[in-house]
Amino acid sequence: MTALREADWSSARETARGVAERLPADTVPVEDLDGRVLAHDCVALCQLPSFDSSAMDGWALAGSGPWNVVGDVAAGHPWSEQLAPGTAVRIATGGVVPDGATSVLRWEAAHLVDGIVHGSTEHGADIRPAGEECQVGDLIASAGTQVGPALAGFLAATGHDAVSVIRRPRVALILLGDELLTSGVPQSGRVRDSLGPQLPGWISRAGGEVVSHRQVPDDLESVHQALFQAATEADLVITTGGTADGPRDHVHGAIDSLGGSLVIDRVAVRPGHPMLLATLGSRGRSVPLVGLPGNPHSAVVGFVTLAVPVVDALLGRTPAPRQTIHAQVELRAPEGHTRLIAGNVADGAFVLSPYGGSAMLRGLARSSGFAVVPEGATAANSPIEWLPLP
Repeated sequence: MTALREADWSSARETARGVAERLPADTVPVEDLDGRVLAHDCVALCQLPSFDSSAMDGWALAGSGPWNVVGDVAAGHPWSEQLAPGTAVRIATGGVVPDGATSVLRWEAAHLVDGIVHGSTEHGADIRPAGEECQVGDLIASAGTQVGPALAGFLAATGHDAVSVIRRPRVALILLGDELLTSGVPQSGRVRDSLGPQLPGWISRAGGEVVSHRQVPDDLESVHQALFQAATEADLVITTGGTADGPRDHVHGAIDSLGGSLVIDRVAVRPGHPMLLATLGSRGRSVPLVGLPGNPHSAVVGFVTLAVPVVDALLGRTPAPRQTIHAQVELRAPEGHTRLIAGNVADGAFVLSPYGGSAMLRGLARSSGFAVVPEGATAANSPIEWLPLP
């Protein structure tokens, strides 16, 4: 396969989604579902509510009043008899409305005098009928949906104890660079590694999990061995640095020495231009490799451009719909390139973050996503695409 060189940014993202297939499924308890992606459609196993229930604390009434109080109904303890006309029982929110009850009178609207309830309410008031929220068999969520806390709770409420989800993609992270320090204050021409501390978080937010984390020196044999080992243990390999054509850049050579296939060699985007996408053969399967630039800001652009679409494919997750916002000021991108500009959204408009250089993290650290700016000038107040960070 001939690699795409200087790939268009949108085309690169589409291509990245095509290099991986959905992973197998796991069964996970509902309390552990947050962030997971459903492997199958989920339907309601019961109706909600399962019974006619009280929407408020108050009195369940039968017929017209005033009403003689004949007992109490606590949540989880249904009244065992039918209410006779002219009688009432005290009832808590969520309690089963007794047979014969025609309405619920709110506690604050009632007057209790000598065991008799006085007040007025409409027929059927504050009774939640059985099945009002859903019926047995109603679709709760489709395969490919990413579960949040509320959906996890709804799945539990409709009778699910555990749900089938796609296994989290296992990611091997390889940091290249002899100049990197992993602790202390940088000095003597060396720089502090900032990608090692942040990439596991981005990977986790995107839906993957880091299974190995290596720092590798800038020589071909070391890079070769690191890629070989990573491909045996992961569903996706991510490297940082070494993707250009300098004398200490060995990712291309290592891919070639392992018999891998280069899919994308550079993307026409700024920052992040020298990113790449490849596949490595390992144990009869094809393992995607995303090579990120070494500059921190560029690496994050590469991550959202190529790595996130690969993770989407591994999870069988439908890409999020494109969002459109407006430019507050004129924005520019170089000829033939897309430009991703870090910033935030306020009142539907893009707010640029300062310190946006490819080697800088200060602006990115205060940003929630990127404005996707096509080549040339985009006038103030023009619509632009917004790409949120994971």
